[in-house]
Amino acid sequence: MKHPALVYLVGAGPGDSELLTVKALRLLQTADTVIYDRLVSKDIIGLIPQGVCKLYVGKATGNHALDQSEINQLLAQLARKNRKIVRLKGGDPFIFGRGGEEALFLKKQGIPFEIVPGITAAQACSAYSGIPLTHRSVARSVQYLTGHWENNADIQVDSNTLADPKQTLVIYMGLANLSHIITKIIDAGRLPETPVAIIEKGTTAQHRQVTCSLITCVKTVQDQEIQPPSLIIIGDVVTFSHHLNWFEPETQKQESNHYAQGH
Repeated sequence: MKHPALVYLVGAGPGDSELLTVKALRLLQTADTVIYDRLVSKDIIGLIPQGVCKLYVGKATGNHALDQSEINQLLAQLARKNRKIVRLKGGDPFIFGRGGEEALFLKKQGIPFEIVPGITAAQACSAYSGIPLTHRSVARSVQYLTGHWENNADIQVDSNTLADPKQTLVIYMGLANLSHIITKIIDAGRLPETPVAIIEKGTTAQHRQVTCSLITCVKTVQDQEIQPPSLIIIGDVVTFSHHLNWFEPETQKQESNHYAQGH
């Protein structure tokens, strides 16, 4: 007989609360405790009922509320009290979210768990910006990269996979090491004029998109004062945003207020 899960590793999506899955919302509303990360939006936290214990364990560069081993121990400690735990992560737990590490720890401890996928930032931010990550005759594949390596190790990239002009590159957490990353991509063979989109706080009311090229990317980030969390999309598909960019965050915010007031 399958034991009910005690810990649910849940993807919260990129920020827009309406992008939560039905299962994620149900678990949030029935949990005993929600342990959440820095990138989970305030709108989503607001969906958690009063009386549910909420614990923040977010990480920013050089500022961790708890380190990963402490988060693992906290999950196990609460689960052993037979509490129903939702471990809420921005995006998807298994895409640069350390969900695999936490699941392996729980497995070793004999603690039942479930993985609840979420919409990852690459899918959502690109869609809200009118950028198809793949498009026939323009991009036949897509590669997700992280701009932040464990213990600040030097970023290693495979030059062979970066050189293909028909492959879209999506970089998570890339602002801190942007100059280094862009240099590696150009050195791998990508043309300096390759289009780039930088999407700040994607899908939220503060969604902001800036387009540039590889060679001007670093200067653009500096001039526009782009802040994390930001996603970087590189490839010819970026040009579609000029035609397909449909999302107007301020309009969406006004519409949400309109319906919230019962009109």
